[in-house]
Amino acid sequence: MEYVALVIVAALLQYFYFGILVGNARGKFNVAAPAITGHPVFERYYRVHQNTLEMLVIFIPAIVLFGYWVRPDLGAGIGAVYLVGRLVYLRAYVSDPGTRSLGFGLSILPTLILLLGGGVAAIFSLL
Repeated sequence: MEYVALVIVAALLQYFYFGILVGNARGKFNVAAPAITGHPVFERYYRVHQNTLEMLVIFIPAIVLFGYWVRPDLGAGIGAVYLVGRLVYLRAYVSDPGTRSLGFGLSILPTLILLLGGGVAAIFSLL
């Protein structure tokens, strides 16, 4: 499970980094706290950060379940795809929100695989 733990740490550090980007954009585009609207580019950074938080709520339990019930090394590999997907999502969404589909797919599909795989394996262990 060490690899799973490392991927979770990486995902949380990535989220932390995205938060720093939001703070930088807040300063660069003069969006005073607590406002969450203003300059469109600031709003894009903010939405990436919020969407990543929404994904983490599903991703972290999913990778833990998969790692425990299936294989931690495979779960960590699938989780690495999620991390790349989040970076692709960030780049695409900030430059043009209409191009975010690839990054979203590279985030949601690994999460779904982890969730379903871990859930199905847990059910089979009961049988």
